[in-house]
Amino acid sequence: MTSLRALGSSDLSVFPLALGGNVFGWTADEDQSFAVLDAYTSGGGNFIDTADAYSHWAPGLSGGESETIIGKWTAARGNRDDVVIATKVGAHPEYKGLSASTIKAAAEESLRRLGTDHIDLYYTHYDDPTVSVEEIITALDQLVRDGKVRAIAASNITPARLQEFLDFSDREGLAKYVALQPHYNLVSRDTYEDALQETASRAGLAAVPYYALASGFLTGKYRPGQRVDSARAEGAGKHLQTERGRKVLAALDKIAQERGAEIATVALAWLAARPTVAAPIASARTVEQLPALLAVADLELTDAEVSALTVASA
Repeated sequence: MTSLRALGSSDLSVFPLALGGNVFGWTADEDQSFAVLDAYTSGGGNFIDTADAYSHWAPGLSGGESETIIGKWTAARGNRDDVVIATKVGAHPEYKGLSASTIKAAAEESLRRLGTDHIDLYYTHYDDPTVSVEEIITALDQLVRDGKVRAIAASNITPARLQEFLDFSDREGLAKYVALQPHYNLVSRDTYEDALQETASRAGLAAVPYYALASGFLTGKYRPGQRVDSARAEGAGKHLQTERGRKVLAALDKIAQERGAEIATVALAWLAARPTVAAPIASARTVEQLPALLAVADLELTDAEVSALTVASA
C-alpha cells in the first residue's frame, strides 16, 4: 500500500496525488465524476481538492457544482471519513472576498453542498488585501474551534502577506496555515521557487501545487502540428512555442521511455520530489486518464533523473 504523506503540521495524511475537482459538474457530468472518484479511491487515493467557486465560469453554472457532486458521492458511498476533502473560500460570485461574515457564510454553504459537518482542509482561494490579517485568521480560527474545519491553508498569496498570517497566528495562538497551494510545475517554476517556497519551508508548510501538469501540456499530448480537443488546449499549447517547453518534453520523453512510464507520471514524480511538496493536484475527466496520475505514488525518480528535469526546465 502506498504510504501517505503528512500534510505540514496538521494531523491529516494524504495520498501523494490530490484529485482536482474542478472538472466535476463542468467537463465531467455526475456519472463521469462518480466513476473518476471511484477509480481514484480504488487506486489508493484519499485527497480531493475542490472550491466553492467551481465552476461558475462555465455557461449556465453558478458555482458549487463540484462540491455538490462530491457531497452526493460521499453520501452514496458512505466513505466521508476515508477521504480528505479540501475546499476554498473567497472566489464564489455570491461570497467574494475574505471578510469574517463572508468566510462564515461561505463555509456553511460549502458544508451544506458537501453534505458533511466538517471540511478537512479549508483554503483562502485568493488573498484579500482589503481585509486585515487579524480578521481573516480570527474567522478561520473560529471555524476550527467550532469543529467545522480541521486545518486551514492559503492559495494565491504573496510571500510577505503569508508571513504576516503565520506571525499573527503564532503571536495570538490561533489556527495557523498548514499548507499552501501554489501554481507550480516543470514549465512554471518561478511562480513558487523563490521567497514563497522559502517562507513555506521555514514555517513547515506543505505545498499542494495546482496546474501540476500545466493544463495538460506535461501529459505529452501536445506536439507540433497536433490538434487537441480540450477546454484548455490554448493555454497548454503555448508551451510548445518556448525553448523551455520543448526541452522539458524531450527530457520527459527520455525518462518515460527508460522507465516504462507515462510522461504525465514522470512530470508529477518530479514535482512530488521537490522540497515542501506533499501532493501535486491533477484532474481527470475520464477513468482512462487516472492510471498515469495514480502511478506517481509508485514512481520514485533517481537523483540523476530529477536533476535532468531540473536542468531542462531551468
